[in-house]
Amino acid sequence: MFLRALTAGLLITAIGGTNLSANEIANRVVSLDFCADQFVLKLLPPDRILALSPDAERDFSYMRAAATGLPKVRPVAEDVLTIEPGLIVRSYGGGPHATKFFERAGVQVIQVPYGNSIAGIRDTVRSLAHSLGVPQRGADVIADFDRRLLGLVAGKDSKSALYMTPTGVTSGPGTLVHEMLVAAGLSNFQELEGWRSIPLERLAYERPDVVVAAFFHAETKRPAMWSPMRHPIAKLQISERPTVSIQGAWTACGGWFLLDAVESLAELSRSRTPQ
Repeated sequence: MFLRALTAGLLITAIGGTNLSANEIANRVVSLDFCADQFVLKLLPPDRILALSPDAERDFSYMRAAATGLPKVRPVAEDVLTIEPGLIVRSYGGGPHATKFFERAGVQVIQVPYGNSIAGIRDTVRSLAHSLGVPQRGADVIADFDRRLLGLVAGKDSKSALYMTPTGVTSGPGTLVHEMLVAAGLSNFQELEGWRSIPLERLAYERPDVVVAAFFHAETKRPAMWSPMRHPIAKLQISERPTVSIQGAWTACGGWFLLDAVESLAELSRSRTPQ
């Protein structure tokens, strides 16, 4: 730990005196985590990306195909500073003090805000596109997002949907998942706000019309020992109720790609629910 801190300190001294041109800064973008990767890959051409996070090609990364062949770097100070980034984009990568640390080294850091609503997604794309110097690219992404959103046609009757993850977590009002369900023409079975455990007591006497299963195809889908998903009542929902599986990558990080999930769910809202 001491050696790592010492190395990082020496790199701060060395890099701090380096004066990159505006063009070099713009073309040496480093992303520190997979949430930041999504926006960097969507908004920038590959020749502007110096390195991505090690998770850029994992199954939970929406833009994993675009990340193929691009350099990766661990979000560790000495690794990042060694490749001399001109600009760093991060959501959580590098830890809570990363922004101050890299700025001390003379490297500009752009923080990715989490879009906790559909309006927030637009704001995030717009803000990052402006900070990266590609406002028109951001405007194009937002325009396509809005076009697809307006093109959704929901069913006549609002079906209740229970969002479930392998870890036994569901999502209520005040979350992006809730807005996703509503945008698809579904009502949220979970009535309590925020992220909570699956309501086993309620499921003992009530049934959602459909189950929305997320992350069940992920590499780490096995429920923990004390997860509500191990309970027979929770398992019964997936085995007996109409279920739609959505990729975890669609709902991670609060990005424009949420529309993939919304469109999939809108198809469900238009179909008849078996009794």
